[in-house]
Amino acid sequence: MTDTAGPRDQLVELAVRDFGIIEHARLLLGSGMTALTGETGAGKTLLIGALDLLLGGRADPAMVRAGCSEAIVEGRFLVDGEERVLTRVVPTDGRSRAYVDGRMATATVLGDHARDLIDVHGQHAHQSLLAPAVQRAALDQFAGTDLEPLVAARAERRRIAADLDALGGDAGARAREADLLRFQVSEIEAAGVADPDEDAALDALEDRLADAVAHREAAAAAVEVLGADAGAADLVGRAVAALDGRAPFAEALTRLRSLQAELTDLGGELRAVGESIEDDPDRLASIRERRQLLVELRRKYGSAPHGGSPEGGAGTLADVIAFGHDAAERLALLDGHDARAAALDQEAAVAREAERAAAAVVGAVRRRAAPELAAAVEAHLAELAMASARFGVDVGDEDPGDDVTFTLAANPGAAAGPLAKVASGGELARAMLALRLVLSVAPPVLVFDEVDAGIGGAAALAVGRSLAALGTDHQVLVVTHLPQVAAFADAQVNVAKSVVDGATVATVAPLADADRVVELSRMLSGTPESERVQQAAHELLQLAASERGR
Repeated sequence: MTDTAGPRDQLVELAVRDFGIIEHARLLLGSGMTALTGETGAGKTLLIGALDLLLGGRADPAMVRAGCSEAIVEGRFLVDGEERVLTRVVPTDGRSRAYVDGRMATATVLGDHARDLIDVHGQHAHQSLLAPAVQRAALDQFAGTDLEPLVAARAERRRIAADLDALGGDAGARAREADLLRFQVSEIEAAGVADPDEDAALDALEDRLADAVAHREAAAAAVEVLGADAGAADLVGRAVAALDGRAPFAEALTRLRSLQAELTDLGGELRAVGESIEDDPDRLASIRERRQLLVELRRKYGSAPHGGSPEGGAGTLADVIAFGHDAAERLALLDGHDARAAALDQEAAVAREAERAAAAVVGAVRRRAAPELAAAVEAHLAELAMASARFGVDVGDEDPGDDVTFTLAANPGAAAGPLAKVASGGELARAMLALRLVLSVAPPVLVFDEVDAGIGGAAALAVGRSLAALGTDHQVLVVTHLPQVAAFADAQVNVAKSVVDGATVATVAPLADADRVVELSRMLSGTPESERVQQAAHELLQLAASERGR
């Protein structure tokens, strides 16, 4: 197939198996415009239905080819230089399955990926320009609307509102919270908790004081064992005397002398520690009282979320200290509530005015551009055999005019209505084509079905010319019955059906130049073998090529 300069992102390959009357079809696609042609009922629209499945469309078991267990549709795309494969499997029993690059996904996720790549215009529902948000974005793109000031103003207003909410509820609730916090902060401050390891130090000190007499007696007994006659130090001294001057025991003698000195020093230290321990009941009581206070503080504040209401459970003194800091900060915020609230109210008023002004600017831009966009679309509709159609772009009265609706009155005297509700399949496809010709922002792959319904002659040439123009920046697939439209395509694919072993089978095949002449001849008169008609088909291809500069 012919490959022309075109978008980097495109549908490279479409594979369909056991879908409707398609047993197996593998379609390799190039850039530019591709026409799908064939007899009525041959299965051309089945290919559009296959793309609809990739877009997350409804999976009906009736889609599965008779006698088969499931239908499979795969699309291989080129996205920013990387390949992406989207797959949908429709079984005769059970739920459909979806895959993105071989990984399981929901149909919704599959559709999200596909909608960034494909837009189908015609009888199917996946047309992005029918969504209100997309219509608003299209108007903004056409108008060059600068939304940044409005976005910034809205963000500032939301920030101020969040700050006001953080100040607290009603006055009574704030007063009650402040009273509780004031009590908690006062209790923690009165306890003078500063060292997170204080309770561990008090535990050791209590143990020392609680058993003072026994500690002194134990020290005295140990000193007696080490230092008395026939005690440990004396016995080691005897060993030193026995070995003194004997060369074989020089190393052992050195160690014994060190041990003798260590025992002597240790005895002195034990005596000093024992004598330093005093029996002080008053101090012991004071320490026990302090420890109990810390236990209560840990129970009340140690396990509570910082700044929240404490609940049962023991934590650490570090938690108590942190809670006290957070509670003091929250109390300061509540105590300064009125002043802070007044300041935020003033900021909110300024932010609302800034938002109002920014919204007014955006609304004015949108309302000014709306008739210009409508006129540009109508001009293209006139070329597409819809000269009597009236296209409108309605913008809501309330600034910034976020309510944007594309409307259409397809026939004289008809009331204008939302685009999706008042247009037939062919009218809707042509309206979308006209919009795409005006707007530069669109998914890379655009599919048109029924775009040529009810037209012919010069109007058909205009449709073909418009689709070809769109194909310079996008990959365009069009299902058409008109040779005037197909002639403008960079490539043409024929869909045909035949009966094989009693079953109807559709085949999909790209057409070479000579085959295109034959197919266009069939489309022109139904007599593809006629040399005169083939000459007319050849001339039609030459006309299209000359208009496109090929």
